[in-house]
Amino acid sequence: MGLHCSILAPSQSAQWRTLSLPLRLPTCLLIRYPPSSPYLRSTQSHPFDIFFLYNWQVLPVSNDCFPPSLCLSLALSPSLFKPLLLHAATSTLPAAFTDLLPHFLVEPEDEYIVKNKPVTLTCRSTPATQIYFKCNGEWVHQDDHLIERTIDPATALPIMQVKIDITRQQVEKVFGLDEYWCQCVAWSTTGTQKSQKAFIRIAYLRKNFEEEPQGKEVTLDQEVLLRCHPPEGVPPPEVEWQRNEDVLDPASDPNFFVTADHNLIIKQARLADTGNYTCAAKNIVARRKSPSATVVVYVNGGWSTWTTWSSCSAVCGRGWQKRSRSCTNPTPLNGGTSCEGQNVQKSACVATCPVDGGWSEWSKWSACGADCSMWRSRECTQPAPSTGGKDCQGLDLQSLNCTSLECPQSESPPLSTHGDVALYVGMVAVALCLTLLLIVVVLVYRRRKEGLDADVADSSILTTGFQPMGIKPTKPENSHLLTIQPDLTSTSTSYQGTLRSRHDTVGKFSMANGPLLDPLPNGSHTLHNGKLGADPGEFVSRLTAQGYFKTLPRDVDNTSYGTFNFLGGRLTLPNTGISLLIPPEAIPRGKIYEIYLTVQRKEDIRLPLAGCQTLLSPVVSCGPPGVVLTRPVILSMDHCSDACPENWAVRLKKQNYEGTWEDVLLMGEEHPSDPYYCQLEAETCRVFSEQMGRFALVGESLHMGAAKRLRLVLFSDAYCTTLEYNIRVYCMDDTQDVFKEVMQMERQLGGRLIDEPHLLLFKDSYHNLRLSIHDMPQAHWRSKLLAGYQEIPFYHIWNGSQRYLHCTFTLERLSLATCQLSCQLCVWQVEGEGQSFGLDFNIAKVTPPALAPTQPKGWAQCSSTALAGPSAFQIPYLIRQKICSSLDTPCPNGADWRMLAQRLKLDRHMSFFASNVSPTSVILDLWEAQHFHSGNINQLATVMADIGKQEAMIFLVSDGEC
Repeated sequence: MGLHCSILAPSQSAQWRTLSLPLRLPTCLLIRYPPSSPYLRSTQSHPFDIFFLYNWQVLPVSNDCFPPSLCLSLALSPSLFKPLLLHAATSTLPAAFTDLLPHFLVEPEDEYIVKNKPVTLTCRSTPATQIYFKCNGEWVHQDDHLIERTIDPATALPIMQVKIDITRQQVEKVFGLDEYWCQCVAWSTTGTQKSQKAFIRIAYLRKNFEEEPQGKEVTLDQEVLLRCHPPEGVPPPEVEWQRNEDVLDPASDPNFFVTADHNLIIKQARLADTGNYTCAAKNIVARRKSPSATVVVYVNGGWSTWTTWSSCSAVCGRGWQKRSRSCTNPTPLNGGTSCEGQNVQKSACVATCPVDGGWSEWSKWSACGADCSMWRSRECTQPAPSTGGKDCQGLDLQSLNCTSLECPQSESPPLSTHGDVALYVGMVAVALCLTLLLIVVVLVYRRRKEGLDADVADSSILTTGFQPMGIKPTKPENSHLLTIQPDLTSTSTSYQGTLRSRHDTVGKFSMANGPLLDPLPNGSHTLHNGKLGADPGEFVSRLTAQGYFKTLPRDVDNTSYGTFNFLGGRLTLPNTGISLLIPPEAIPRGKIYEIYLTVQRKEDIRLPLAGCQTLLSPVVSCGPPGVVLTRPVILSMDHCSDACPENWAVRLKKQNYEGTWEDVLLMGEEHPSDPYYCQLEAETCRVFSEQMGRFALVGESLHMGAAKRLRLVLFSDAYCTTLEYNIRVYCMDDTQDVFKEVMQMERQLGGRLIDEPHLLLFKDSYHNLRLSIHDMPQAHWRSKLLAGYQEIPFYHIWNGSQRYLHCTFTLERLSLATCQLSCQLCVWQVEGEGQSFGLDFNIAKVTPPALAPTQPKGWAQCSSTALAGPSAFQIPYLIRQKICSSLDTPCPNGADWRMLAQRLKLDRHMSFFASNVSPTSVILDLWEAQHFHSGNINQLATVMADIGKQEAMIFLVSDGEC
């Protein structure tokens, strides 16, 4: 085929001209591109390309299609970017194709590159002869295009689709603020069209949230706002909220609302809304979760209404009645504050004693009736039974047969006058006898009582000066016993025997070890200073045989007892810090009590502790309960609370006869009329009580800063012949009685104390106690413990239910020749401060088993657990009475008992002292309880001299005189 294509090309004069070229194809198109176009496949001889269109298929031609001279003459200006369409004269295009501009069926859209995966852009247009992509103003090379051509069957128009891949490296080459974009350009015979720009971005999602939700504690029905600013990301992440890993849907629960800036609002907090809330952000790259924010919806406790007052505790006379309320309206939940105030109120009451009925006098006999009988009556009106008293026993009507003379049917004269005279004479005689007997009994009783008071008043015990407790006893063979011979058949008591001088210390009032309030075999009570008798378990066995005393401990080491009268005395449990002071005049005159003091083991007594309550003291029993006291006794015992009263609500509990524990005192809210009072010192509490019984000190922490004092004690085996070596670490309440028990147990096990006890404050933070051993010489020792530490649960320590709470560290030495051990013991509370103790000792050193704890100063001079009478006090009885009479009377210049309390640093108890009949005597009782082993008489004398009382001169006794 010898056809020619007409070529339209500009001349050098910028005017177009037509060239005729021989071609062998029926139809041809010549498209010329500027030399700067990336599509130009130029060679050294051609600055343009030639394409032939045959059946709408573009075919490239070789360079020999045109003469070189013609190619050079057809060079176009580089400023022309628009291609020129040259059309063949031998063929014509369809009319529809020549009249339409290309339009896009598919345009490229925005894409995100995830990691290193390229994205594909697609462009489809009809009718189009060519489609090419331009990215960031530059044409994409032809080889990077994937072209597909089809024909629309409905319109017979050509459809062209082009795809290109964009990689991460291409996008990252673009620097600055401009974004990477691409668009496609389509050509037809009529003209060109540009698609929309498609932006290609690198997708990412940062790890850290710009703002994380924070946990909150809110009350019921309060609005809660949880903020969340998700991490920066492309595309912007979507945010959702989760509660306990469950997705929240505000559409299904209108109580939740998510704001436009992704914050979560809980409109009204419910108990069910308590949980862990998480803000989750996700896009096409990753998914991020914020740390959980704990939302606690708590309920503050509220008091219920008061119950009605209970019946009076006493059946007859003065007693107590109480009413209670509970913190259940509502009950505190999720850490809500407990109710403030007392849950029990007590009030004094006087129960009307039951009155048993009594018969009135018999009426006169009636006249003898026709049936030969007469009668008389009486009424139960003297007194009439009331308040539950018993009715009169017996007959209220009595009849008697008349004699034959009294009977109306008899003709004999009546003898009723003679019978009445005999009856009246007999009654008068009986009354006279009873009156004489009563007078004799009263006279004997008064004489014996006066004799007892006279003997005590004249005794040299009450007139001698102070004697220090450290003197040596005189010869025991010269001692005399004070023998009291009570008349157990009547209410009077005889007082016989001699009283020795105060300087004779061995024979001072000692205490009978006989039965509880039973006479001795010889019919007398012998008071002797003493320890337990030959069979000390007899007394404990007798007590535990009774119903109320069945829970008393049966070991004699924890029990002390003695017999006391109005002169008072003292009971002590050695090495426990527990003592009972019975002040003078606390026991009524004429009464003799056998009193005991004992400490309960924790496994024997279970106190009902609730909430944050914990046992702060040993459980101590003194008794017998129910004895009549005219003044309060002082019970001293250790406690283990910290020295911060504002952290605690301390209650004194007492067990009643039914075995129920009751709150009898809340410290800080004492009332002068209460029969109990408690003085809390740094390590000791002293309980003033007008009643004996079983007591314990219980503390309720008011916040997490409250702490108990723990004593850490380390023991090991006294002798070690194997490779294994055990170290036992005891964590116990810082009270002497618990320490004594552990020492006794370790003595039985053959253990030895390897370090001084250490003090640790254990806070009410609900965190466990952890213990670990570090810094052992690895060349000689290794630990057989699998974990890095041992842990004691919080409640085991706080409840105090465990008696011997300890951890055992088993170590192993690599050689039997290794004897020296040095390490660090670390003890700490989780999320709290801890302590570290250095240990360095020789395990082969022969040491005796664990010794008893160090006795307090002054115990060496007093081996007796029971002291009666003047030997139990530092201030003589007579001098004490003179001080009380001098200071009890108010003085205008304040030189009275109030100044004494101030000088002795007891002024914080002024209101309690003032509520007593003799404030001075209570102050001196407290001083005796505090300074029995360490009291300085001269210091007390100096205080009296400062007050300005001349009675203080009595105290000035030289050591030689003592």
